[in-house]
Order: sequence, then structure tokens, then C-alpha cells
Amino acid sequence: MKHALLFASLLLVATLSAAPRFIGAQRYGVRPGHDLLWRIPLVGATSIKALSLPEGISFTPETRTLSGSIPTAGDYPVTLRASDGINEISETFIIQIGEVLCLAPPMGWNSWYSFSENVSQAAIEAVGQRLVSTGLADVGWCYVNIDDCWQGERLPGGALQPNAKFPDMANLCSTLHRLGLKAGIYSTPWISTYAGFRGSSQDAEESHLLPEAARLQPGQVYGRYPGLHHRHVDRIGTQWCFDKDARQWADWGFDFVKVDWNPNDLPTTQRLAKDLRATPRDIILSLSNAAPLASAEGLSQEANLWRTTGDIQDTWASIRSIGRAQLAWLPFRSAGHWPDPDILQIGRIGTPNQQNATFRPSRLTLAEQRYQMTLWCMLSAPLLISSDLANLDTETLTLLTDPDLIELDQRYANAPLTCIEETPHFFILRKTLGAEGFAYGLFNDSEAPQTFHLPGMAPITLPPHHAKVVRIPLLTEEF
Repeated sequence: MKHALLFASLLLVATLSAAPRFIGAQRYGVRPGHDLLWRIPLVGATSIKALSLPEGISFTPETRTLSGSIPTAGDYPVTLRASDGINEISETFIIQIGEVLCLAPPMGWNSWYSFSENVSQAAIEAVGQRLVSTGLADVGWCYVNIDDCWQGERLPGGALQPNAKFPDMANLCSTLHRLGLKAGIYSTPWISTYAGFRGSSQDAEESHLLPEAARLQPGQVYGRYPGLHHRHVDRIGTQWCFDKDARQWADWGFDFVKVDWNPNDLPTTQRLAKDLRATPRDIILSLSNAAPLASAEGLSQEANLWRTTGDIQDTWASIRSIGRAQLAWLPFRSAGHWPDPDILQIGRIGTPNQQNATFRPSRLTLAEQRYQMTLWCMLSAPLLISSDLANLDTETLTLLTDPDLIELDQRYANAPLTCIEETPHFFILRKTLGAEGFAYGLFNDSEAPQTFHLPGMAPITLPPHHAKVVRIPLLTEEF
């Protein structure tokens, strides 16, 4: 009887999957009086309405976007109703006005493994348009993040200005916001970024700048990586400028900043967080790179995201090593604070530290790309891609819009997660989904087939480098 009920429940889940379905988080955090912008992730619907809107909040059906501001702390419910013309669904979405941001891990796109040193305002705006036209924005991919290489000169006594490839940062942010998307930017507390552009500190005297004739492009004043190490500007300078830069980013309209240095130390992180919170805008703080596990408790209270690793590569060895290492970080994830195993190596990508104009397929097999996506979603990791969105193939788009995986990452972001079995050849993660039951993530990271055993189910055998999620609903006997 128990197996019959399980089969019937699984069949019902599969049958309902084609109907309209909300797959995003059910809460969004914003500070009192600050701008709210949130695009509702939804699949299978042709229309959506937002009812009982709080005062100060509006809804744009064309972009599925809630926007506005609320001055007073508290929980403000909104009724969302979606339809495909036949089926109608509704749910209560909570706008949480308070001090906790980033209640679900960010999903979006980052320029580093794509354009890298060739990033520009025109390229970023085109990415925003393609997130919408491909349908990626509709399932939650809403951050468009400029990585390194945007920086120009610092004005006397002022914030860092963009280089000539970014003629109007405020207009860039406005363009993305009108699409229901969010804008991200990059910095470092060091004098130099990793790519050799100006960071958010400086020395009073700048004798370490490259002569203009030796610079690969304007703004790259310390030379291509590893030039910052050779010129000894991989350090915090005598003049702290991050507070000025944070105010400038807020004025432009940025929603996210990746701050890159190594190792991520707690005192510097506390200073960064304080400067961001002093601005009149909510800006997500993402630390990069290789945060020490020994500092996890402190970093996880100050940062919204923190990189648990050095730069990822599109090789199986990199994915396997980074994936296994995430198990130690499970106790430190919470609403607003997410360990970050780095960018998804999915689709066509470029070469870091180059002025990329063309892209190549990821060196990961399709199975290995699905393995990474599956593991990141089970971990409730930030989901950032760096794919060439102008040439998305069907397999990549199907993977990146998989509602079952995205729902695990977003809707169940803060659900209890444990590793219930780990061997040298495989491991199993279990995410508790409340009344929806359990999601088991099966990960074979070995070079041979492995067989997995789950409660009440026949054994499941996976080939090498494969992953699978199995949902087991709660049965009547378990209530």
C-alpha cells in the first residue's frame, strides 16, 4: 500500500508540473523606505495579477515586477494570481520590511567568464535584453553583474569613475530596472583589482602605476593579472575609498557588489558591510574569494554571499573538488547569508583575463553541467551564469530553465539540508520540504556507476559524473 501511494503521489507531481507554478521565494526582504524591485519567477502562465497591494507598492504585469517602497518595518502580504487560460493558481507573497536582505540566493549573469576584459555597457545592456527574450528572466535569472574591468580614473576627493566603455552607469542601471532586472558591479578593498584596474583604496602617492604606453587598455593601470602582485598593489592602501564608491554605486542605482580579495578577513568585511548599509540603497554584499572556513561564523553574519573557493574552472576536477568542499559549509547558510561555490560553468563561455569577442563550449559534458546545476540548487547556492546568451543551445536553455531545480534553490532556499551519506564515491543530500516531503540529491562523483538506496524506493544506479534529484512526498502514514 505504501509503495502504491508513493507511485500515485509521484505521478500527481509529474502531471501538475505543466500547469502554472510559482517557483521563486515567497518572501522578499527590503529595508524601510528603500526601493523594492522584484520580478516574480513563474512558469506555465500567460497572465499574472497582484492583488491587495500595500500602499507604496505597484505591480507591472508586462515584467511581472513588484516595485516601490514601504517606510515602516513589518510583513506586508500580496496575493499573486496566475493563469494559463485554463488553470488558475494563487499564493501569498510577503514583502518583508526590515534589516534582512537576500532572503533567497541571487540568480543572474556575470561578465567574468564571458567578456572578461572586453566588458562594456553595450554588452551588459544586450545581456539584459537576452535574459528577457530567452525566458531566463521569467524563471528568476534577474541579476546582471559587471565583473572586473569597468573602472576608470578617481576624481580628486571623489568616487571612482567608469572608463570610456561605460559612458552612463546611471542609465545602464535604469535600463536594467525597466526590464525588471537588477544591476551588479565589482570592486576590491585593495589598491588594484585582479585584472589591474583601480580598487577601492589607494596610496597618497601613485608611483606604482604603469606608463600609459604600457597599458593594454585605458583604466588597466596596474597591468593584466598577475601584475598587481608584481607591483605590490595587492593590499589595502593608506586611503580608504570604499565608502565613497558605495555612495556612488547607490547613486547610479546598483543592487549588488562583488568585492574581491584574498583571504576574506572579518575586520575588512565588517567595514565593507558598514559602508554599504550607510548608503540609501540596498546593495547585496558578495565576497570573493576563498573565504577561510575558520572565519565562517563571522563572515556569515556580515556578508550576504561569500566565496568558499578560488576561481572555478570548466573541468570535472574543479567541479568535483569544489562540490565536495561545500559539505563543510552547510551549517552556515541561512536566510540572507549564502555560501557561494562560484559561477556555473554552463553553456558557451570565454577565457578569463582576456578581451573575449568569441566563446567556446564548456569543457564539461552535458551530464557534468547538469551535475553542477543540480548540486548548486540542492545547496541553495547563488546561481550565476556567464554564458554567451546570444547563442544558447536547446540543452543549455532547458537546463537553465528547469523549474524543479530552480524551485529547490529559491523556494526552498532555507529548508533544512543535511548530507545523509558520504563515501569516497558518492554522497546524498536531503532537503526537507515541509508538507511537500523531501528532496534527495544523489551525486555520483566517481569514475564508475554507483547504486543509491532511498527509503521506500527501488535502488537507483547512476553513471559516472551524474546527479539526480528524487522527490519523496510525505505519505499519510508519516503525518
